[in-house]
Amino acid sequence: MLSYEDRRDTLISRFNGTTDTVRLGKDTSNLFRDRSQTRQPLLNVRSFNHVLNVDRDHRWVEVEGMTPYADLVAATLPHDCMPCVVPELKSITIGGAVSGVGIESTSFKYGLVHETVLEMEVLTGNGDLVICTPNNEHRDLFFGIPNSYGTLGYVLKLKASTVKTKPFVRLEHIKHTDAKAYFEHIQILSTQDISFLDGVMFEPGNYYISIGNFTDDAPYQSDYTYNYMYYQSIREKEVDYLTTRDYIWRWDTDWFWCSKNVGAQNPLLRPLFGRKRLNSIFYTKVMRWNTKWGFTRYYNRFRGIHTESVIQDIDVPIDRAHEFYEFFDEEIGIRPVWICPVVAYNKSAEYPLFPMDQNETYVNFGFWDVVRDKEARLTGFYNKKVEDIVEKLGGIKSLYSDVYYSRDKFWQIYNQEAYQTLKRKYDPNKRLKDLYDKCVLRN
Repeated sequence: MLSYEDRRDTLISRFNGTTDTVRLGKDTSNLFRDRSQTRQPLLNVRSFNHVLNVDRDHRWVEVEGMTPYADLVAATLPHDCMPCVVPELKSITIGGAVSGVGIESTSFKYGLVHETVLEMEVLTGNGDLVICTPNNEHRDLFFGIPNSYGTLGYVLKLKASTVKTKPFVRLEHIKHTDAKAYFEHIQILSTQDISFLDGVMFEPGNYYISIGNFTDDAPYQSDYTYNYMYYQSIREKEVDYLTTRDYIWRWDTDWFWCSKNVGAQNPLLRPLFGRKRLNSIFYTKVMRWNTKWGFTRYYNRFRGIHTESVIQDIDVPIDRAHEFYEFFDEEIGIRPVWICPVVAYNKSAEYPLFPMDQNETYVNFGFWDVVRDKEARLTGFYNKKVEDIVEKLGGIKSLYSDVYYSRDKFWQIYNQEAYQTLKRKYDPNKRLKDLYDKCVLRN
């Protein structure tokens, strides 16, 4: 295998060998929006998928940007450590989680993925390779990359903090029946010395908090990689034990609960999928195939049903979380909903393109399904409702899926002045897409 330096220099040469606008050529994507067709040249970054060094003593890992978390976790666990925040799906790449927004059940203590990055090596839109740290001359790009979605540059290599692990995770699932009390309890737990914290809101009155703690021993080990579904176990078991690896990937087998949309939860069909196909990578391929050929679109049209995909992650201040939930359950009605608290890791750090109050506890609501309606609605009818209430409650939404903000509203939320300053400095010739054009216009 060629060294990182050799592959990097070849990539830079190819990038600078053309003046065209480019986009990434890679094997996986966790963007849940259709993209317009384009003949832009692809910059092949598939080979930048290696874990280069795991420093167990100093608790950091050096890794290339296109490395999926499945490979990154596999490399770190033998050293009794893991990245501080590991997003829930195996196919998510660490570079994607930094330039997008990555979250999981350690975010109540370590924040979002980008908050535990120590250093980045970035190929910018002007063809330069820059090393970004929180304190060097490229600190503006270091803090500006999160939520830029590859429109300022591509993270080729980075160094990220890790946390010490133990072999097992002990889980405790706590039931609540009142939404306000539920979020108040999460607020209290987010200040305590525990390892993991998230939850699931099923139907009204059926809300669960899941507390996880590392442990050296386990009286048994549950297996949710084939016959049994993790999300169903939350309501069935007050206490549970998983290996640390299985805990990290507890959501991947059934794509949280979205595997139902491809029939994988049917007890007759599940064995036909087999263990190898029960994962987010396979489901994503099925979803993209369906989007291309429109099977469910034609089927719903035949049934006289109008549908809208409402696939979003949004963050609202925890003291307004019950208000969002009440709106969401009444107006959107998707169930279950994933709940994940988020607290800034470094209170003094500011990430201008994804502005959040560093002194606030937020709740991330994750919901991924289709709203079915017998009445034809304007495009984005339900998604726009979500966007409006999130803004009203002082929250913010991730940009990996459909976005319907007007240009003025989008830049009011995502800091146009800071973005344009970075764009002029690192991509003056606009070799890379504009953030609004990419996320809203789908170019």
